[in-house]
Amino acid sequence: MVIVVRRDLKLSSGKMAAQVAHAAVNCAFAAKRRTPEWFDRWYSEGQRKVVVKAPSLQELYEVKVAAEDQGLVTSLITDAGMTEVPPGTVTCLGIGPGPEATVDRVTGHLKLV
Repeated sequence: MVIVVRRDLKLSSGKMAAQVAHAAVNCAFAAKRRTPEWFDRWYSEGQRKVVVKAPSLQELYEVKVAAEDQGLVTSLITDAGMTEVPPGTVTCLGIGPGPEATVDRVTGHLKLV
């Protein structure tokens, strides 16, 4: 599983962690329903999660489309706006779990947070 965070928002570490957690939980539940074999393998191997950064909302959407084109589960996270960003702000994108090579094709060019 990879979570792509928007770096242009300059979220605090705590806010980023919360948003990443939302994406991971949403993706896990969706994958368990949609691609149970991928979920089971990911779960049994330790539930690896990698967090990378995208420079903008536009790039986040491009990665989302590419992931969906590969058949991967995605979860776009929007914030409620109670603390650091306005309501409805897209903060991050969860992708997977799925085959490592497939996820890497979509996210391998992005830098780690």
